[in-house]
Amino acid sequence: MRRATVRRETTETQIAVTLDLDGTGIYRISTGIGFLDHMLEQLSRHALIDLTVEAKGDLHIDQHHTTEDSALAIGEAFSKALGDRKGIQRFGSAYAPMDETLTRAAIDISGRPYLVFRTAFSQSKLGDFDTELFEHWFHSFAQAAGITLHVETLYGRNNHHIVESAFKALARALRAAIEVDPRKADQVPSTKGTLGGSAGGSGDAQ
Repeated sequence: MRRATVRRETTETQIAVTLDLDGTGIYRISTGIGFLDHMLEQLSRHALIDLTVEAKGDLHIDQHHTTEDSALAIGEAFSKALGDRKGIQRFGSAYAPMDETLTRAAIDISGRPYLVFRTAFSQSKLGDFDTELFEHWFHSFAQAAGITLHVETLYGRNNHHIVESAFKALARALRAAIEVDPRKADQVPSTKGTLGGSAGGSGDAQ
């Protein structure tokens, strides 16, 4: 069973994440940040990953720490749930249209964390959420999950649509990458025989 639970506790946040890669998209999300909750629900539903996130953070200061640490905890749980990576497709990509907006995401579960984020916003906030924190969420998730992640909004005007299409594209790309191919279920998809197997790994998997 590809499941994991992670608890992350600092002086700034207390976060508990439970994740099941072979779920059906059932979620229970509570970060104290409404818009972030909405995006994590999209991630769960469209990746078919069961996800529970309970977060308490120093929101009286700002939303930075809760956003960052939730991404780190989810990424760590993702990496742990993958285990030895045997049989996974490893690569995944998806386009997610949302009205006038189109975003593309491509990932490699490589053990080499890296983010390319080509998405811009025309306003500094969505509600009371700083739009600059979205790139930080994707960066923190990629680092902790040990994945190479490229996210690019090809076009769009509505900032809500831009963010939501980015999370949906990520979700669908993840869904493709973690799928097990029965033809190679006992093999790690790398000529080196390993994909690192740990979040933040720096091995040159190929």
